[in-house]
Amino acid sequence: MRTIIYLLAMLFLASCTNQTQIVTSPDGAVTVKIITDNNVLQYSVNFHDKQVVLPSSLGFKFANQPDLLGPFILQKTERRNVDETWKPVWGFDSMIHNHFNELRLFFKEKLEPQRRFVLVFRVYDDGVGFRYEFRQQANMDKVAIISEETQFRLPGGMAWWIPGDYESYEFLYNHTPLAKIDSANTPVTIELKTGPVISIHEAALYDYADMTLTHAGKDSALFKSKLVPWPDGIKVKTKTPFKTPWRVIMIGAHAGDLMESHLIQNLNEPNKIKDTSWIHPVKYVGIWWGMHIGKWSWYYGPKHGATTERTKQYIDFASTHHIPGVLVEGWNKGWKTWLKGKNVQDYLKPYPDYDLKFLADYAKKKGVFLIGHHESGGNIPSYEEQIEEAFSLCEHLGIPAVKTGYAGKIHPEGMHHHGQWMVRHYQKVVEVAARHHIMIDAHEPIKDTGISRTWPNFLSREGARGMEYNAWSDGNPPEHTLILPFTRFLSGPMDYTPGIFNLKFEDNGKHRVYTTLAKQLAYYVTLYSPFQMAADLIENYENQPAFKFIEDVPVNWDETRVLKAKIGDYLTVARRKGQNWYVGSITDEKARHWKISLKFLKQGQTYKALIFTDALNTDWVNNPTTIEIGAYRVTADDSLCVMLSPSGGQAVEMLAAQPEDVRDLKPISTFNQAQKKKIKPFDAVPVYRKN
Repeated sequence: MRTIIYLLAMLFLASCTNQTQIVTSPDGAVTVKIITDNNVLQYSVNFHDKQVVLPSSLGFKFANQPDLLGPFILQKTERRNVDETWKPVWGFDSMIHNHFNELRLFFKEKLEPQRRFVLVFRVYDDGVGFRYEFRQQANMDKVAIISEETQFRLPGGMAWWIPGDYESYEFLYNHTPLAKIDSANTPVTIELKTGPVISIHEAALYDYADMTLTHAGKDSALFKSKLVPWPDGIKVKTKTPFKTPWRVIMIGAHAGDLMESHLIQNLNEPNKIKDTSWIHPVKYVGIWWGMHIGKWSWYYGPKHGATTERTKQYIDFASTHHIPGVLVEGWNKGWKTWLKGKNVQDYLKPYPDYDLKFLADYAKKKGVFLIGHHESGGNIPSYEEQIEEAFSLCEHLGIPAVKTGYAGKIHPEGMHHHGQWMVRHYQKVVEVAARHHIMIDAHEPIKDTGISRTWPNFLSREGARGMEYNAWSDGNPPEHTLILPFTRFLSGPMDYTPGIFNLKFEDNGKHRVYTTLAKQLAYYVTLYSPFQMAADLIENYENQPAFKFIEDVPVNWDETRVLKAKIGDYLTVARRKGQNWYVGSITDEKARHWKISLKFLKQGQTYKALIFTDALNTDWVNNPTTIEIGAYRVTADDSLCVMLSPSGGQAVEMLAAQPEDVRDLKPISTFNQAQKKKIKPFDAVPVYRKN
């Protein structure tokens, strides 16, 4: 770590007006201007001299005191440069570079009540973070925010966005001009008409309301933060001192640059958990998909999924295939109250046909562990009453991870999933879990804002439309998982639950998964999560050669590179664990082909490439599970042909070659040449059309 350099603080005359302060990124590509005059406080952002954010206003409106909109006096500034490298407990890169220039601007109202605040900008090579900091002061104690007046005036462009809903992020993405957005949840990702690709989000969300974006005024490209309210309309209830979350603008020349960014993590505080030896990424199977497709039930009865016998089968399967975790949903009493108005579950008592202690012990003997499940159904008082005992039980039984759920209306009445009260609850769960050495995977969560850097036991979360929508809705279209990596996944890992092999699971065809089998494998590389599920029924994996890729693929990485990307259309990602590389490629509803250079491999090393790809007759409509599997030798001087059927994929495992591999395996050129004959058959496959 290099020394943090503090630069000389600059003092300004109180009478100065119309001042402009400038701070740039370490490489000079990003420039932020903060403009102050007697009336407004504004900022702007450029990237390589191209407009990213035009002059946009800042400030607050309060319920219990005058608005804080100016005029302001700039009393002083402080600058510093930070250049450090830190090691996350887990992640898609094993070392993270945190390098920024910071400008702190100390403001005071020119008029009474002369409140003071600090506006902090951190400018990175890949974007900008800024926040407001309020110190304790006599004329500002209790605070009731009714509007945060942070604006984002954009130069226009095309955006990928979901509605600014207060309860859920589980929507398909819209792709429209900025002018078509009414309100949106973040991250909102935009290809600006000036050229750069940006994503607007927030970082380090604690004890504050979720920020959505809404149109501000008649300007089609002017957006303002809109916070999720309490039942009485107040957005944030707090007192000084307090800090807002960081308002974040991720910036890249290309879409893949956003995927490789660690800006959100870097804006969070370092790890607060001293001993992290109990925190580890998890691959798992589970009793879950069967409920979604209607084969089993969560509640006790003739179709009950979570039985002792079935769980033993899943434990045996996991042990045989070296998968460490087994999730069991529907194990505890109270499921018949779920989604019936008010969920009342008991997180300590199992159903009669589920022997919790026996199964926890049985899993240990088999070298695996159970993953607990707590479905609150939105009944927060009931869950919080039991949470200490519930996590203590898990700790006692050796259950190191819990999947939490919030599917249902929040109680008390009037509270929103994304409001400040629930933000406090989600954080409470993570901290209580940490005391009991429990890792958390939250479904129906508050969105990720990078807090896993600080609380690394928060392994993953949902927060988007996942695999289960294929089971009982019109399904996720092929482009959905080509939008998620550039939107939802920019905020942090997602538990998408990939790995469905029985893609046409209903005889009547009403519901199905709209991909090929090879695309399901590629998801393990393209959709990052340290809590990664093989989501199908285990009988669908038996005697399936393609399952080897799921067995082998890591869920924690040392290095990630985005090799080819276009939002909503196609993606190739390469990830390294040790000296082994894994490459995943996926496409939308169109057949596509391209070549990727393998120059990221170690020079002078020969690798064995095990390739799982769409076969000549793979057809997502009629023949989605046919897959071509082959082994070839490759080096850094080679290229790899990616030939994908509509909604298809390719997954590649590259391991250091043994002498017999070098002798016996065919060169990759053999594979590449054979792929050409797939072009016409793939082009003839019907294109997905939404029902």
